[in-house]
Amino acid sequence: MKYLLSSAAVVLLAGHFDIARAQGEVTLIAPGGIRAPIERMIPDFERKTGYKVKATFGSGLGTKKQVVSGEVFDVPIVQPPYQDVLASGNVIADSAKPLAHVAVAVAVRKGAPKPDISTPEAVKRTLLAAKSVSYPNPAGGAAAGVSFDETLKKLGINDQIQSKLKRAQGGAGAMKMVAQGEAEIGLTFQSEMQEPGIDVVGPLPREISTPTVLVGFISTHAKNPAAAKALLDYLAAPDRAAVYREEGMQPGR
Repeated sequence: MKYLLSSAAVVLLAGHFDIARAQGEVTLIAPGGIRAPIERMIPDFERKTGYKVKATFGSGLGTKKQVVSGEVFDVPIVQPPYQDVLASGNVIADSAKPLAHVAVAVAVRKGAPKPDISTPEAVKRTLLAAKSVSYPNPAGGAAAGVSFDETLKKLGINDQIQSKLKRAQGGAGAMKMVAQGEAEIGLTFQSEMQEPGIDVVGPLPREISTPTVLVGFISTHAKNPAAAKALLDYLAAPDRAAVYREEGMQPGR
C-alpha cells in the first residue's frame, strides 16, 4: 500500500513538473532568414526573464503553413503577405510587431572579383555573364528563392538564365556551393551569409528586389501569453537594433 501511494505521488509530482516546465518555456517559430539574430538574443532574454526559449526555424512558406494549420507556438514570426495567417485566427492581430527586414544579397567565393550590382542593368549583365548561380530553392518555400525568381522576371532574363541556376537547400546550402566553387555567384538573404568561404558583394537594388519584412505575433494558442509578450517585446525593443544590423538586417519595417 505504501508502495502504491509512493508511486502515485511520484506520478503527481512529475505532472506538476511538466506543467511548470511548460509554463517556463516559450516556443517560437520563424523563417531561417531571421535565425542568426534570434539565436544571438535568446541567451540574454533567458538570463533576464528566467524563461527558456525553444526556437524552430524553417522556410518562409513552411512557417506560414504551420501557423495557418494551427500548430501550437507562443510566438510565430512570418513575412508579408500574411492575410492567410490573420484569417486563420491563430495569431492575435493587434500584437503584430515588425522586427526587421532583410534584402537578398549577392556573394562570391572568397578572394574572387566582386561583380557590379550597383544598378538593375548591372545586375542583369552580371547574371548573364556568370557561369553558374546558386540560390535557395523556391520550391521548398524559401523566401529568398521566391524573391530572386521575381527579380529574374523583372529583369526579363528568367528564361535565358535557367540553364545556369543551381537551386540549393536553403541559404546556407547556396552559400556553401559558392564557397566550394560549385557556383560562381550566389544569392540569399544577407542575414544567411555566414559561410566563411565567401565574400559578400552587397544587396540587390531595391528597384528589382524588395527587402522582406519579418513580423512577430503572439499566438492565440500561447500557453503563457505573458511570456510570449515578453519575448516579442524583447525582440522588438530599440536596443536590439544593433544585433539585427550586425547580422545583415535592418531593424523595424
